[in-house]
Amino acid sequence: MTIAIVTDSTASLDPDDARREKIAVVPTTVVVGSEVFTEGVDITADRIAEALAQKVKVSTSRPSPETFAAVYAGLVADGATEIVSVHLSSKVSGTIDSARMAAARCPVPVHFVDTRQVGIATGFAAAAAARLRDLGASSAEIVAAARAAGERSTVLLYVDTLEYLKRGGRVGVAASVIGSALAVKPILTVRDGEVVPLEKVRTASKALARVVELARQATERFPAGFVAGVQHLAARERAEDVAAQLAEVWGWDHVPVDEVGADIGAHVGPGMIAVTVTGR
Repeated sequence: MTIAIVTDSTASLDPDDARREKIAVVPTTVVVGSEVFTEGVDITADRIAEALAQKVKVSTSRPSPETFAAVYAGLVADGATEIVSVHLSSKVSGTIDSARMAAARCPVPVHFVDTRQVGIATGFAAAAAARLRDLGASSAEIVAAARAAGERSTVLLYVDTLEYLKRGGRVGVAASVIGSALAVKPILTVRDGEVVPLEKVRTASKALARVVELARQATERFPAGFVAGVQHLAARERAEDVAAQLAEVWGWDHVPVDEVGADIGAHVGPGMIAVTVTGR
């Protein structure tokens, strides 16, 4: 029995890591102005940040069922007898719906995991699935591990403005709670698969300090250890500072810092900082 692991490009997996862990990544589509791009192929988050700063319209769309079908077919041709497909929350994207439609035409069983998370939290769940597969686990055990990784994840998002999340329909409740006060810097989280407000702070520096503290508190639930990462859009210096503070708090040599993918970047806007913690 050969079990293949699939995720989507919003999982923010490094291409080298995905290849090493044998995780197939299905790309989303990003539209900048009138140009159509494929995430991870011909568009970067830097391009997205530039477009947003210039007020160019940016939108995203889920992978088509045909795209998923082609990936599944390739895996079957390579010998897969089962597929575990791990994706971002169905409450913020229809990606898993496309995957399900493609699975109806797949000649081998496809098992789905709605991580109810976004960003690298989905990537951590896919990586957990790959580790279990390599240990010889069954598809049911792999699905359970990926789902549990999503449940054990805490995502903390700082954004300079809610404009981009509101524009993409990715946040509704947060807008009503935080309102339009320009001086407020929102901290968001993912709860029950949706992006929701957690706290509001008056300045960016205080908000980021609070994110560090909330991340520290989140790890207290995981005595067996955890993985973590910091993501950003056009804010590397700010992200490196947050990572350095977290490394000191946790006694690590360093905390990985990466720029978000183009798809997520289109919805959060420049200046975003995200800290993700997933318990082992």
